[in-house]
Amino acid sequence: MTDLTASWNYPNSIYTGAGRINELPIACKNLGITTPLIITDPGLSALPMVLNARKSCNEAGLPCGVFSDIQSNPTGQNVDDGVQAYKAGKHDGVIAFGGGSALDAAKAVALMVGQARSLWDFEDVGDNWLRVNEQGLAPIIAVPTTAGTGSEVGRASVIIDVDNKVKKIIFHPKMLPQLVILDPELTIGLPAHITAATGMDALSHCLEALCSPYFHPMAEGIAVEGVRLVKEYLPRAVKDGQDLEARTQMLVASTMGATAFQKGLGAMHAIAHTLGALYGAHHGLLNAILMPYVLKENRDEIEEKIERLARYIGLGDSSFDGFMYWVFEMRRNLNIPHDLSSLNIDDSEATLVGIMSAKDPSAGGNPTLFSAEKYSEIFVLAVNGC
Repeated sequence: MTDLTASWNYPNSIYTGAGRINELPIACKNLGITTPLIITDPGLSALPMVLNARKSCNEAGLPCGVFSDIQSNPTGQNVDDGVQAYKAGKHDGVIAFGGGSALDAAKAVALMVGQARSLWDFEDVGDNWLRVNEQGLAPIIAVPTTAGTGSEVGRASVIIDVDNKVKKIIFHPKMLPQLVILDPELTIGLPAHITAATGMDALSHCLEALCSPYFHPMAEGIAVEGVRLVKEYLPRAVKDGQDLEARTQMLVASTMGATAFQKGLGAMHAIAHTLGALYGAHHGLLNAILMPYVLKENRDEIEEKIERLARYIGLGDSSFDGFMYWVFEMRRNLNIPHDLSSLNIDDSEATLVGIMSAKDPSAGGNPTLFSAEKYSEIFVLAVNGC
């Protein structure tokens, strides 16, 4: 295997390679963090990877706490609880450790520890981000243990407003972690079905960024290469979870997808955000199921881009239909369901799903601005597998 140990800066400082989690104490010290708080999800908090990370910080003279009261789709209450834990432990920095939910919650906590306003005052609408007291943000080190969301290179967090049953995007440029550690050894225990779902999430980020109508040639180039990495390495990572090269490349593909989607997302995410808020389903799995339905509805606007992409990633049939066939085959080989009914989602709330999806911020980046009725129609098709 090629040595993939490397460090680079784009969009933030990124350490890549097996065993680089051992550099966590040094990373804390470089950022001036003396009493870090690891924020992770409940499933990881008692595992050796977190226990060892905490131990290494403690042994380096960095008293380290752990907060893990986070749901799979983090809520405003989870963030509030994390802020309380941060203040109670007199911490001065956050280590975001885990999957997308943990990273999103951790970034929101790091934002909120120094704010006097409500979390929802910083929703990514208009210039709300200007309300943030920038001096109050805690420094963040991100350690992803899944390869999908790319939250480690994002400037926002997706948090559920439980009272209104809606996912909201909380944004500020300085929510971008100062340093990221991509260590494939932290992902080798990830079950195959989670590896598949999170990997398809990375693919959805790349595809929607590529297809977004906005002009951002750098993001578009990153998105195209991200798709190639998913094509080459996701099947390998699912087949053999110990394949460190595949695990590394999928971590990289994940960061590329999230770097690219500053160009925009689209209807996949608009619907997935809605369904995550209403049904609590896994975000990556939702995007994986919705993918072909949304691509088909956007065909008139994206066909040329998809054909160019198909040629780049080396498909034998580089037509739009050939690309769609590859998507279906990829999903089938990864045991991704074809319809939302497999997740116990029915179409009884189709009207509400349509309304919420059309209002979701991601809807603005879709190649075609779908109406609420069109979103309802796509949702019904995805429920029934048509």
